[in-house]
Amino acid sequence: MATPLPRDPIADARGNWERHGWSEVAAPMAAVTAIMRTQQILLARIEGVLKPFGLTFARYELLTLLSFARSGALPMNKASALLQVHPTSVTNAVDRLQDAGLVIRSPHPTDGRTTLIGLTREGRTLARQATLALNSAVFAQSGFGEQDIDELIRILGSFRRNAGDFSG
Repeated sequence: MATPLPRDPIADARGNWERHGWSEVAAPMAAVTAIMRTQQILLARIEGVLKPFGLTFARYELLTLLSFARSGALPMNKASALLQVHPTSVTNAVDRLQDAGLVIRSPHPTDGRTTLIGLTREGRTLARQATLALNSAVFAQSGFGEQDIDELIRILGSFRRNAGDFSG
């Protein structure tokens, strides 16, 4: 981990925005920039935990999604929709996971146009092990206070809903 900076560069950027006459957008700019930096920090922590398992966060998300499916399998298009990623991203993740023996592709039993992605026994085991590691090293030690977490979920959920991410 790098040495902490002596000052918050995002607060400095906010001051620069204000000095340049953009006061009306200085706070939102700082908020958006802080969210982006926070995402980078969290992703680095997550990727550090997943690396020994040979997983990226995208591949971990797919394995975990499949582990939650009742049958352990989902149509590729449904996985893409639930993960909110382009179908090409799911295809690339499935290719890598299949090469590692963690998932298999199979034809849908009733829809010849659809391919199912299913977990192998090894994939289910790895998803569980990686989840336990993430729960311990990242989620249980998120760096957010309990009240902050509930407030973040509320704020970010509202933003996502208003952006059309979901409707319910």
